[in-house]
Amino acid sequence: MTVPVIRPLTRSDGHLFDSLQGPSLVGRAAFGHRYATVQEGGEYRPEWTWVALRDGVVVARAAWWGGPEDTEPVLLNHFDFADGEDAAGAELLRRAPWSVEYELIVPPGWREVPEVRAAASARIAAAEAAGMKPLVERYRYEWTPADGLPERPGRLVFREEPDDAVILDVLRRVHSETLDAHARRAIEGPGGLEQAAQEELDFFNWCPSPRSWWQLAHTPDGALAGIHVPARNPGGPCIGFIGVVPEARGHGYGYDLLVECTRFLAGEGATAVAGATDRGNVPMATAFARAGHRITQERVHLV
Repeated sequence: MTVPVIRPLTRSDGHLFDSLQGPSLVGRAAFGHRYATVQEGGEYRPEWTWVALRDGVVVARAAWWGGPEDTEPVLLNHFDFADGEDAAGAELLRRAPWSVEYELIVPPGWREVPEVRAAASARIAAAEAAGMKPLVERYRYEWTPADGLPERPGRLVFREEPDDAVILDVLRRVHSETLDAHARRAIEGPGGLEQAAQEELDFFNWCPSPRSWWQLAHTPDGALAGIHVPARNPGGPCIGFIGVVPEARGHGYGYDLLVECTRFLAGEGATAVAGATDRGNVPMATAFARAGHRITQERVHLV
């Protein structure tokens, strides 16, 4: 068997990406997302798309993604390979010059369907062979007007906070006790709690939605309860962040924040609102369900 040639695509041979055929059981293709370059009106860049060719035939492929203004990819979200070519897939990931998170999109309850579980497990195993480690599994939600607007509980007062230093302090407090795996990973790194808070703030600023949308929430007596950030990412309106400070927990305020965030985006004309939370974050998952947000996908994150 010949050694595969691993290289990025060019503008002239982007068609090679679609030459690898197979059932679309997991990944973006399973949810109707096709590969298309920015020049074709899509989301991907040829130089961030790599293939492994054996005797001129594509046997593995990977596409990294970034926002319109990003100069480096921020996520690997399209990765697969032909039957029996898991080693080529792993080698492709090892050879690519970026070390960013891999987000594998899977259907809800993906472990319950043997062929879907096998397809997802093969990709996870290849990523692990390339040196990646599972970080967390998450639920992806969607709300539409057909789901009905949840009623405001009326327990909190919301207002804009224009000072980034205040926002950072609130994020530090939220993440000082957190169930979020990404925040915990940042906290365990050299930057500690400050890094976790800064990463959230950087994400808020990365989103192409107005800074004025960020709001703090207080109880009627003026005590800080938390923060919610309605946002638009390149895919559309989303629940950018929901956080309750530790001293205000135990009252179900996460639901109040989520309701306000949902209603805010609906008031801005959103016809669909995306959201996500870790599978292990039971309070937030409960809030999403109560507010009428439906699980549409699960996602496996490896770093």
